Amino acid sequence: MTPTLVRHHRYADSSATVDGGTRARDWAEIQERMLAPLYEAVYERLEVGAGTRMLSIGCGSGLALLIAASRGARVTGVDTDRERLALARERLVSGQGRETGPGRPDTAARARLITGAPSAAAPAGEPPYNLLTAFDPIGCAAGDSEGLSPALASAVPLAARGATVILTGWGPPERCATAPVLRVAARLAESARTPRSGGWRPALRDDLEDVAARAGLKPDGSGRVSCPFGYADLDSAVRGLLSTGLFDTAIRATDRSQVEKEVAEALHPHRRPDGTVWMPNVFRYLVCVV
Repeated sequence: MTPTLVRHHRYADSSATVDGGTRARDWAEIQERMLAPLYEAVYERLEVGAGTRMLSIGCGSGLALLIAASRGARVTGVDTDRERLALARERLVSGQGRETGPGRPDTAARARLITGAPSAAAPAGEPPYNLLTAFDPIGCAAGDSEGLSPALASAVPLAARGATVILTGWGPPERCATAPVLRVAARLAESARTPRSGGWRPALRDDLEDVAARAGLKPDGSGRVSCPFGYADLDSAVRGLLSTGLFDTAIRATDRSQVEKEVAEALHPHRRPDGTVWMPNVFRYLVCVV
């Protein structure tokens, strides 16, 4: 899938506190599609199709589910973020984003969405899952790998023996142009002398392998995927990046307007003459077996 430059409207008061619903829509409309090349690469490698029964841990607003369902997979998404899940329901169940017609599966008939922990997503009268995915990349926020481990612990028992598990993470900081921008979060949090739990930290080489080991999974290959972050303007870039949650600690430590200002300044080296913002990044995925 070709990366898309996304334009988003400017709100009248950009320094105001943004509610969860607004941030969820910023994620769905601006940021989520930046990871589409990662989803596509994984599905292509695993030959995801009609025989796939997939459980997506932390499915967010559902783009990865939609792509898998359009390939013929039966998909279940689980998340604790009600706002993002509501947008996923619009895409997959309510009809928005459904792709029907000759050779194009009805995604609504192949999708199930659940609010809560993965343990609530036990297959109902169907075979166990043969693919588990955790597409929310780890390795860029302090403590994010620890947060994924309990979710895996509750999801793995729902999978068939020999099922595939996909873990994803940020690539090396030197391969991610966005890394210097994300460092703004760490610097602001540190300047306010606040705990860094949830704040940005550099991705480590064995982040994914460490999570797999704690979950009792057997690694069976890995890959790297180019996922450029492309935005139509600076405002869209700021809103998209803040929707990731990686700046929440910095916002609590200072205020939203200061974070927006400093993120915008950090993005200036990535602005092109036409006003668009472009940052090449590499993401990594680990293939594991239950």
